[in-house]
Amino acid sequence: MKKFRTLKPSELRWQCDAKLLKFKSMKDVSACEGIIGQPRAIDAIKLGINVKYPGYNIFITGPVGTGRTTAITKLLEELKERKEQLKDLLYVNHFKNPDMPKLIELPAGQGKAFRHTMRNLINDLKKNIPQVFGSEEYQARRQKALNKYEEKHRALLKEFEKKVEEQGFKVVQIQMGPFVRPAILPIVDGKPINLDEYEALVQSGKITEEEYNITKEKIRELESGMAAIYTKAREIQDKANEELAKLNEWMVKPVVSHMIDEIKKKFTGEKIEGYLKDVLNAIMDDLDRFLKKETKEDEFREFQVNVLVDNSETEVIPIIFETSPSYKNLFGTIERQAVGPGIIRSDFLNIKAGSFLRANGGYLIINALDALVEPWVWQTLKRTLRNGVIDIQAFDPFYIFTTSALKPEPISTDVKIIMIGSQWLYYLLFYRDEDFKKIFKVKADFDTVMDKTPENVNQYATFIKSICDVETLLPFNKTAIAEIIEYSVRIAGRQGKLSTRFHIIADTIREADYWARQANKKEIGPADVEKAIQGWRRRVNMFEDKIQEMIENNLLMISTKGNVVGQVNGLSVYQVGSYAFGRPTKITAKTSLGRAGIINIEREANLGGRTYNKGVLILSGFLRSRYAQNQPMAIDATLGFEQTYSEVDGDSASSAEVYALLSSLSGVPLRQGIAVTGSVNQNGEIQPIGGVNEKIEGFYEVCKAKGFTGKQGVIIPDGNVGDLMLKQEIVDAVKKKKFNVYAIKNIDEGIEILTGVKAGRKTKTGFEKKSINDLVDKKLSEYAAKMKGFVKGK
Repeated sequence: MKKFRTLKPSELRWQCDAKLLKFKSMKDVSACEGIIGQPRAIDAIKLGINVKYPGYNIFITGPVGTGRTTAITKLLEELKERKEQLKDLLYVNHFKNPDMPKLIELPAGQGKAFRHTMRNLINDLKKNIPQVFGSEEYQARRQKALNKYEEKHRALLKEFEKKVEEQGFKVVQIQMGPFVRPAILPIVDGKPINLDEYEALVQSGKITEEEYNITKEKIRELESGMAAIYTKAREIQDKANEELAKLNEWMVKPVVSHMIDEIKKKFTGEKIEGYLKDVLNAIMDDLDRFLKKETKEDEFREFQVNVLVDNSETEVIPIIFETSPSYKNLFGTIERQAVGPGIIRSDFLNIKAGSFLRANGGYLIINALDALVEPWVWQTLKRTLRNGVIDIQAFDPFYIFTTSALKPEPISTDVKIIMIGSQWLYYLLFYRDEDFKKIFKVKADFDTVMDKTPENVNQYATFIKSICDVETLLPFNKTAIAEIIEYSVRIAGRQGKLSTRFHIIADTIREADYWARQANKKEIGPADVEKAIQGWRRRVNMFEDKIQEMIENNLLMISTKGNVVGQVNGLSVYQVGSYAFGRPTKITAKTSLGRAGIINIEREANLGGRTYNKGVLILSGFLRSRYAQNQPMAIDATLGFEQTYSEVDGDSASSAEVYALLSSLSGVPLRQGIAVTGSVNQNGEIQPIGGVNEKIEGFYEVCKAKGFTGKQGVIIPDGNVGDLMLKQEIVDAVKKKKFNVYAIKNIDEGIEILTGVKAGRKTKTGFEKKSINDLVDKKLSEYAAKMKGFVKGK
């Protein structure tokens, strides 16, 4: 037999050499200022930030805790673009069409000033216009105009009244409720009487019926003439009003125009010019409202200014993190305002901006999943990015009645969107949404690991320093920093890598500070780091302890001593939330004469996952390629995971199943003190698997509980040696020869370790005599012969 590769203690765990740390103490370490271990992602983000062409928005992927948000924050904070590029966005009343408010853009900081100026304009006009109307000059000119038209009016009426009186009638004013109307009455005995009294004269015989009819006809003719007179009187009044309006314009308009001209000097632009012209016309059209001593709160609402986005205090370009990307929060809305019982109003002052507009000219960071689950958000976001224009709309899908027909003027936008999400979400959008790849051209992948170079090791120390400085933690001594770095390698899962799951490392740093303070220490040592790690494990490993207890009480039957035919300890990993641990599982194989081949009990019971089932099919291929070249495999073989009642998945037990089958066929027992992990291919090669540290530690704990024999250990794939970061306790146990870790490359090496019998090479005449392969081959030949004889006999 060839000599096995038994791993040395130094191969079981990477130790952080103090020489790698280029400082004497933490005082010599500078706090981390950059992003550690993500060069690929950082380059992508920088490209997305600096390329100004449409579609170069950024989608950041990677697991939580890899520094995605921190990285984008620091990179954006480094931008030195000046705020003069920013604009204030304002909505003002559209006097000709109030349902379509006008947009005005002003340089940053001028929006509030313009709103204040317009408010002052109205307040000043409320004082100045009454003063103009109350001036002696205005009153004199007004009275002169009124007198002129009043004389014309009186002359017209006087002439008509004279004509009426000449015909024996008189014009009188008759009270009709609250109103007075003119009437023409006949004169009898020098006095005007109404028609009822005149009719009574007919009945009394004082006047004839003919005279009465003639009088009525004359009254009708005179009333027709009176209507014409009053039409002329209204024309006189209209001319009077027109002249008064011209007077008002001549006296008041210069005052208003002067004040508006002063505003134009401060605020320039074509839209400002047009808006202020409309303001002037609106003021002149209704001057009477400025004469009221008391006005309602919103009397002059149409002259107010809605500052939608105010960048007066924005020192650099906007960087907005929208943590709740609902439609309203992102794109704004048009609010409703109750103005009375059952009366709701919306106008240009009710338009509110969302974070998209507040980020205009800058960057908006949102969570991808949050945006996708909110109604209307994704479609509106795509439309806005495609067109570069945002339309603010009222959005309330649960409100039965719409109350606003407002259509504000669209706003041109220049916003760089940065979405943070998972890999699966990115590719879901990439393949399912045609627009996605056009508007998110930059993908920034954050990795969970980085190379364990001396530079990165020392950068880890700067990260620890920054956490301690920001959160006022106790300083770490050099050995404690080394312990943190070793823990990072363990999380990374490879000896040549460091973890970039910095949220896990940060939590460990904080908890180590807690334990150090509990012990009244002035600095954090390696024991505090280890206590923090063990403390976290204790909080989450109750399920592990329960399984361990069941093994110790023999409720889960695991043998760690002796030899058994067709039985081997496979290793499984249990994942409970963020915590993973390993425990052995008894795998058995039973063989007999038959035609069914290998029967996968887990699959038959619907407990086998797809990867596990594939592994069983692969090991079947291996057995046929090795032993069924010259004879059929007349065999029934059952494979089962004992005392396992939930789904089994993964192919890491396929090598263990091969060993159990070979043992059952050869009759050679397997060592129960050796547990096995590793997947096998059809060539019999052992392939690397995941969770190797947890699997070794799990079997170690079982052996420790049941008692060490010095011959116990674990067989792992040779390709997993670089993944080993075992607990120091196991390293010490290997040093004391209480426990062993074997690394193999193929099935033959593994079967020799488990049986103590050579595997046997294949020669021209068959396998080496008395080897495992020879015994298996003979058993299969025996089965084939019996099957052949059975068929003939039948």
